[in-house]
Amino acid sequence: MQEGDIQIRGFKVRMPLDMQFVFTANPEDYTNRGSIVTPLKDRIGSQILTHYPENLQIARKITEQEAKLDTTQNDTVYVPSLAKDLLEQISFEARESEFIDHKSGVSARMSITAYENLLSTAERRALKAGVDKTTLRLSDFMGIIPAITGKVELVYEGEQEGAAAVAERLIASAVRTIFPAYIASAVRTIFPAYFPKIEKLEKPNDKTPYSDLIEWFFTESGFELLDDCSDEDYERILGAIVPLEILLKEYQPDLEKEDKFFMKEFILWGLVEYRKLSKDRTDEGYQFKDIYGSYISKL
Repeated sequence: MQEGDIQIRGFKVRMPLDMQFVFTANPEDYTNRGSIVTPLKDRIGSQILTHYPENLQIARKITEQEAKLDTTQNDTVYVPSLAKDLLEQISFEARESEFIDHKSGVSARMSITAYENLLSTAERRALKAGVDKTTLRLSDFMGIIPAITGKVELVYEGEQEGAAAVAERLIASAVRTIFPAYIASAVRTIFPAYFPKIEKLEKPNDKTPYSDLIEWFFTESGFELLDDCSDEDYERILGAIVPLEILLKEYQPDLEKEDKFFMKEFILWGLVEYRKLSKDRTDEGYQFKDIYGSYISKL
């Protein structure tokens, strides 16, 4: 067809066909030796080797362009910018994870599907609550676990851990990566300063920007964020943590009102990942507690 020479029942027919073939595949899918078969390679004009998105800005544009969302979802669910960065960071973490098969790769389709699942999770909560609008929560990211497990192939160690456990680790790694003040890597862009870096080793009497917040959890019994709690209860619970509000005003004074409570939850998750607080999953949500009190209660 490409040369315009076609045989019909043994008779050669010359047809002036003007066509161009474009096809795509992962190198590992060509043949067992990982290369294009010789007769096919002889007919290829150009072979273009592509790569994954090199930074979060490009990854976000791809996801927002390709995600299939209806008008109702866009009108119902408000998505903070930080949530979009966090979603894309999960794919970057997956491409470096020791539990995931790098030969199979982690395509942009994982982020696209995860974004669709993320909004569906928030939309479901809004429908159950009978409200027209809601804001995405960090706890909604548990809804993207099926998208992650459905798009990645695990190595033996990953199979031993379990697909869902690996997915939760990727979400936690993304939070831990974005939380510090600055991030610099060959595959990541440099983020603006969100909050001060948490040092691994601190002197007992040294006061840090997070000391008052951690002290609040030490004196209080902690709290539970239910997956399906109303927006009013969600904001009331997070709003009751006074040191959290002070921390936000000091380091993110220009934060949009719609992003405020997502950022508060993000701070708590970040402190959990740096072992300053504890977070336990229940049947209906998450419990946040002082890490030492939680450890003692488990004993």
